[in-house]
Amino acid sequence: MYIGDYLARRCVYSSNNIAIIDVSMEPATRYSFSELNTRANNLANWLKENGIQKGDRVSLLSYDSIYHYDLFFACGKMGAVFVPLNWRLHSKELENQIRLTTPKIHFNSEEDDIKITGEYLKKCSKMPRIYPVENSTKTSLESIIQKKNENKVTCESLTENDTACLLFTGGTTGTPKAAQISHKQIIWNTINSILGDVLGSDIFLNIFPLFHAGGLFAFSLPILIQGGTVIQTKKFDAEQVLSVIEKEKATTFGGVPSIFQLLTAAKSWKTADLSSMRYCMSGGAPMPVALINKYREEKNIVFRQGFGMTEFGPGVFSLPSGDAERKAGSIGKPNFFVDARIVDIETNSPLPANNVGELVLRGPSATTGYFNNPDATKKIFDSENYLHTGDLAYIDDEGYFFIVDRLKDMFISGGENVYPAEIEGVLYQHKAVAQCAVIGVDDEKWGQVGKAFVVLKENEKSTAGEILDYLKSHLTKYKVPKYVEFKEQLPISGAGKILKNELREQNSV
Repeated sequence: MYIGDYLARRCVYSSNNIAIIDVSMEPATRYSFSELNTRANNLANWLKENGIQKGDRVSLLSYDSIYHYDLFFACGKMGAVFVPLNWRLHSKELENQIRLTTPKIHFNSEEDDIKITGEYLKKCSKMPRIYPVENSTKTSLESIIQKKNENKVTCESLTENDTACLLFTGGTTGTPKAAQISHKQIIWNTINSILGDVLGSDIFLNIFPLFHAGGLFAFSLPILIQGGTVIQTKKFDAEQVLSVIEKEKATTFGGVPSIFQLLTAAKSWKTADLSSMRYCMSGGAPMPVALINKYREEKNIVFRQGFGMTEFGPGVFSLPSGDAERKAGSIGKPNFFVDARIVDIETNSPLPANNVGELVLRGPSATTGYFNNPDATKKIFDSENYLHTGDLAYIDDEGYFFIVDRLKDMFISGGENVYPAEIEGVLYQHKAVAQCAVIGVDDEKWGQVGKAFVVLKENEKSTAGEILDYLKSHLTKYKVPKYVEFKEQLPISGAGKILKNELREQNSV
């Protein structure tokens, strides 16, 4: 089987190479491709014996660990569908997601609040069979994996269009939907990644949550398919990240700008040896030039920047490190097998350079749609099979793409379009600002005005008036927010993105 059973295929070429270094537990554990394949085969046999067939869903609620890989690869062997769930969600939200995806079997960790969700789900009607993850019972995921079974599990009828995984969209702008990640999407994303300098010799430190497209698919699968190594963490910890890069000689690492900011604030930042790094990849928001400079000057680290989404790629755009400062704010150019253009929001007609419109994408690394949601699937694709991202963007004269803002984040003040991302970009240049977010709030005179939420750096002080004066010195009047609110922290998604929908909800009361 040339797709689906990625581990067995990899073992043909490099079975003894280290596939995963799991630092989510103490002590860290190393797994070769052969060992990982054995674990997946044992699990696949148990799933098959317990009624799982091609197309059936199997879900997991757990902090990031080796178990996500075990289930993904086991499901791949038999043509089943892996559904990793977001442990940050409320129990009722997770109940709704399970009802939508209808897994036959659900594995639930017994750590912290995750255990509470497991107990809640057991009391709900029409739930899947629920098994623990890591306890000593015979039906825990760990115990199942240790039961040796030499029978080879394959699904010869599997095709590239079959679904490998269901990933819920981030939910930062509305109700999450389950995007179908096909084997075709995985394969073409891997090809695009290879052409974009993701190598089989890389040692990638993964802090992206494994219920997120960035966790399983942005770097991890492309590197594992090539025979490289993934270092897997449990949660983001700045001190651990710096220590692991130095100890394991990691070559690549990815995150959102706020993650890179937190690393520079860690106690061990000054002494950490990060010389093994080929580059860092930043996405999710524009990387501040000051932060790029800090990494280059203090650690000799260069940045590549990119753009991806659950429904496409997730590798879609890439900005080479050589352009990181010259084209600051750009997401770069489309990856090799990605067709991208900017269209008029009203007419869907292509726009010339330097005109803001919606970014649309076409190519073989697109989702096949949303699970059990044909209406949403129909809305995301147009008649030419372009996927509409909901992002406002433009192309400059050199063919570089720039994200202006989310279509749903833009607000209109006094008849003028205001893009919060532009304001946030200016705020991040302020010496006292650690994190910020801008939203539109109702205003009797202007329709809507901006409100900035600001988290100050440790030992830094500022006032609302000083922040507004700073913005007035950099932005035209209508773009300057009317309000500034200081907060100790901002709501953050599992992927590290600021949840503006929660800020809007707090301000609608």
